[in-house]
Amino acid sequence: MGIGVGEAAWGVGAQAVPAGDWEREPHPSDSLRTFGAVVQALREHAGLSRTEFGARVQYSKHTVESVELGRRMADEAFVEHAEEATGNTGALRKAARHLTRGEAGLAAWFRRWARLEREAVSLCTYECRLVPGLLQSEGYARALFENRIPLLTDEQLEAQVAARMERQRMLPERPTVPFHFIIEEAVLRRRLGGAQVRREQLEYVLEHTLPRNVTLQVMPLEAEYHSCMDGPLRLLETLEGRRLAYSEGQESGRLIADSKEVRVLQQRYDTLRSQALHPKNSRALLERLRGET
Repeated sequence: MGIGVGEAAWGVGAQAVPAGDWEREPHPSDSLRTFGAVVQALREHAGLSRTEFGARVQYSKHTVESVELGRRMADEAFVEHAEEATGNTGALRKAARHLTRGEAGLAAWFRRWARLEREAVSLCTYECRLVPGLLQSEGYARALFENRIPLLTDEQLEAQVAARMERQRMLPERPTVPFHFIIEEAVLRRRLGGAQVRREQLEYVLEHTLPRNVTLQVMPLEAEYHSCMDGPLRLLETLEGRRLAYSEGQESGRLIADSKEVRVLQQRYDTLRSQALHPKNSRALLERLRGET
């Protein structure tokens, strides 16, 4: 979840991923390309050229081409007219439910994990570099992306910030899913973006960890024991009871599906929970840090 990562995506869920394909990262336009291929196949089966098909769906042949090549998102009107033009099979309506707009603001290596966590029954996060994306204030997220190298354009920066804020809807929308966070104290002390951004960030974390399903623990600077010195870590459990992990570094990330490796990482995280401050003490520390700003 480094500075360059925009953590926001959804679409194909865990149950739709073949067992041997857990670690394949999808291209950002996978869903658009797949839908476009279905449109093209049905059009050709109906014996229609793009010009003829365009006339029936009330769009230009250029729009039809863009949809078929996965370059354009088909709107509801296009889908409905295309269904009528190809025999009302229902295939396009069903396929359209899984369309995503290229997942703007999302790093390529994070897409599979982001989709899995949307349907996970539990989520655990350890961070030693920055505040986890689900708990970032807009000002903090903006400061992160403003510091990215190479520099982002204004449009790219806004897309990243918007994607991150959108992803945070998971917390209020999933009140029965346990979210657990462990954050290094040093991360909370860093004055990224300045004193005002830091104060707002501390208030944001305090507010968004109030729900009963959200737990925050702080790993104190004076801790003598630490089981996760190898770096940040994420863990989740799928609807089917499968446990997966995710680790990330500079311009890269890895979804871990091997059960033995995940078991080791789970043990490290569980040990870290016992080494970190109790949630009540963690909250008291955040309030104290807020008072120091």
